[in-house]
Amino acid sequence: MGNRIVQQVLYLEVADRLRAMIESRELQAGAWIDEVRMTQELGISRTPLREALKVLVAEGLLRLEPRRGCFVNQLASRDLDDIFPLMAMLEGRCAHEAARKVTDDDLQRLEPLHRQLQLRAKAGDIDQYYATNALIHEAIQALADNRWLSDLVDNLRKLLSLSRHKSLAYPGRIQESCAEHLAIFAALKARDPDGAEALTRKHLMRQLDALHALSDQDSGALTADAQPSSALNDSGV
Repeated sequence: MGNRIVQQVLYLEVADRLRAMIESRELQAGAWIDEVRMTQELGISRTPLREALKVLVAEGLLRLEPRRGCFVNQLASRDLDDIFPLMAMLEGRCAHEAARKVTDDDLQRLEPLHRQLQLRAKAGDIDQYYATNALIHEAIQALADNRWLSDLVDNLRKLLSLSRHKSLAYPGRIQESCAEHLAIFAALKARDPDGAEALTRKHLMRQLDALHALSDQDSGALTADAQPSSALNDSGV
């Protein structure tokens, strides 16, 4: 019995490690999971690795292809269109419940995080901004103190880690995102549940807008690259 418990803990630890590798882009979207290399790298046997892979397949982070193995999933535009409105609804509800329950001590703990966010935005440091941004989202989720809601948010957040902070690469988005967070924080300070919810929903949907704008930008660049030079000259470029 004792061995089985240790084995179970091990595969969950492996699953956590794989999630972190996906989020940090150590495992890129579309990458094949080399089981032999992974067991050597993590110093484990095949069994806990395969159990961990099953967990991540169930979460949607990996996909299993018959006779080919496991691959890191890629979120298509349709996936983002489906997921973001749900995330906006759920995180909006977190903000609503947080605004009802927040204490002065809670607000004091949130204050330095928002100051840090402003500094990251001013510096244009996307990685550090994302890290602070994530802490704020998690803090508001914790203040909501609703484990059922929290479970749903966590599950979708894992999926969205596949498109980690791409939206912040859109020009001006990091400053807009910071302003949105400050507005949400003001609603929390005012103990305004409806305002906090509406602002949070808008914040999440603006992320989706930025992802669409980036996608359109990339498509436009590819189209321009594919044009013959004469066509570019004719257009005055």
